[in-house]
Parts: sequence; C-alpha cells; structure tokens
Amino acid sequence: MKTAKLFEYDIADVTQKEALDNALRLIEGNKPAQIVTINPEMVNFSFKNAEFAKLLQDADMLIPDGVGIKIAMNLLGKKINRIAGIDFAYKLLQDCEKSGIPVAMIGTSENILNKAVENIKNSMPDLKIVYTHNGFFDNADEIYKHLQNTAPKLVLVALGSPKQEFFIQEAKKYLKNGLFIGIGGSFDVWSGEIKRAPVIFQKLGLEWLYRVLTQPKRLKRIFPAMPVFFLKVISKRIGV
Repeated sequence: MKTAKLFEYDIADVTQKEALDNALRLIEGNKPAQIVTINPEMVNFSFKNAEFAKLLQDADMLIPDGVGIKIAMNLLGKKINRIAGIDFAYKLLQDCEKSGIPVAMIGTSENILNKAVENIKNSMPDLKIVYTHNGFFDNADEIYKHLQNTAPKLVLVALGSPKQEFFIQEAKKYLKNGLFIGIGGSFDVWSGEIKRAPVIFQKLGLEWLYRVLTQPKRLKRIFPAMPVFFLKVISKRIGV
C-alpha cells in the first residue's frame, strides 16, 4: 500500500476505495489488525508519549482523517486524499453486511450506543452485530472476554483518543484475527444525537470549524494543538 511520510509515521496515500479494500484484507488476515484515523491532535500527543508514538508506528494503516493532516502533507510537498473516518467506518459496515462479517461496537453512553445500533440496523438489516458495550467501564477484562467469545471480525471503538487506541492495543491480544478501528464521536452522529456538519463544510474539510461553532467547548481542544502541530510541520519543512 502506498504511503507518505509525516514525521516518523507512514500515512496511507490512497483513495477511500483502496483504503476499504485494504481494510477488508486486514479483516480476513491471519492476525488482529488496527487502523488509526489519525489527526493532528494524535500526532501532537505522540510527541510527548512514546508508547502512543510506537502504537502509531505499529498500526496496520494510518488513515488521514483530520484535514490538518492533509494540509500538513501539502506543506511538505505531498498531496494525499483525506479520508473522513466516519464515512470510512460506515462504508466498511456496509461491506461487512454484504459479506456477512460479524461486527462489535464499543463506546459512548448506553443510550447513544443503542440509538446508533438501531439506526444502523434500520439501514443495514442484515448486518451481524454480535456484541456491543458502552464506553463507561472501569475494568475492561470482561469486555475482552466477551470479544473472545463472540469473535467479531470488525470491532469499532469510540472511547476518544488516546483511550480507544490503547484499549484496542490490549484487546487485540484476545482475538486470533480481525480488525479494530477507533472511531471517536461517530456513534454520536449515527445515533442522531449530534448533527453532522452540512455537506459544504464536509467538502471544504471544515467539519472541525462547524463543530467549534456548534460546540464552543471544543475550542480548547483545538487551540493551541493545531498551531503547535503546524509549527512543527513548518520547522520540518525548513529543516529547523
């Protein structure tokens, strides 16, 4: 699979279809795999957390979810496609329905998770959802055991980053094969509880701006994270 380098990370330089095809290969592989929908906040966190940096390096595919990643690659002279994690995960579920691939969903509140599952089942009635669990738990051992017993081939985890990535890192030990993906706030949107940005914002890569406008508390999360990230990218570009 073609990749492009961002710091020490190999970012997938593919179309959405190519990413989906690769995900299906990982699902049918002979070992558990992990896809990370990477964004600038994750990269920033990796600069100060060696364990997370290693996790990103070891991931089977890093999808450029955040528009900031696409802009950063442009600044470094490399043009790549942005692949929105929420769209990627939804289309992968559709592929799983067609192929009879069992799925597990973990994260968010019980109410939102149930609504998301209900809406997904309404649009994908043949999707095999073999296990669900909300994201509020103190001990994950019981969840790991249920994953082992139900043996899903695709596990979507929405615990927020980096918690979801570290959870996946441990959960992989309990399955012989299959694919894990951290999907952030996707369940909130699929449940209908949170409205997704209008299409024009999506096309312009400005979903983050819409979320800030509708949820101002997110501003603290984006700033100073984004300026710090781009300063590091520019420093790399000019060789400082």
